[in-house]
Amino acid sequence: MASFSDISMPAGLDDSSLSAGAIFNLGKAVVMIVDDNAFSMNLTSQTLIGFGAKSRHQCSSAAEAMETLKNATVDLLIVDCDMPDMDGYDLVRWLRGSGMDPNAFVPVIMIAGHTPESKVTKARDCGANFIVARPLSPLVLLERILWVARDPRPMLQAGDYMGPDRRFRDGDPPAATGERRRDRILAAEEAALADRAEAEAEAAPAWSAAAFQGSAS
Repeated sequence: MASFSDISMPAGLDDSSLSAGAIFNLGKAVVMIVDDNAFSMNLTSQTLIGFGAKSRHQCSSAAEAMETLKNATVDLLIVDCDMPDMDGYDLVRWLRGSGMDPNAFVPVIMIAGHTPESKVTKARDCGANFIVARPLSPLVLLERILWVARDPRPMLQAGDYMGPDRRFRDGDPPAATGERRRDRILAAEEAALADRAEAEAEAAPAWSAAAFQGSAS
């Protein structure tokens, strides 16, 4: 089994550090994808291949995943939230409470069609490390994988809960799960345009007055 936590990642991970050629190695990571939608599972698998990681195990149901997890050690679990019969939340909850070492402590990323606060809360309370929304861009998935690989929170057991500490302190996760990189770019562009318009508006009266005075003289 690869030491998933040994993945090298630059400090202060952000879009610019990734685009600048940050070095990380996912080649030896054993990844499991659980998704009842074959098309979606294939997209996730192809995205992982682009990072140098191969999904060694692809399961179309929670029941299939449970059997595989009993017999194979994995480094990362990517699971769809909404599946028939047993959903992703119940699968993660089962895994966390299974007592299987080391699989019970594996980093878990959940994927959903949308991530309202109710789903974020369910993912947190079942023991997942993170939840992300579709459509899933390669950059977003890579950010989340690298973050959970270095998730600083300890694993806790409190009552019927087993999973990472639900309180974020140092090493906060990447930007909000529903936020898209395009949204951030558009917001930055809008702010820049607003600043430019304001600067032009402030400069225009002074320029006009000077021009008028020059022509009058």
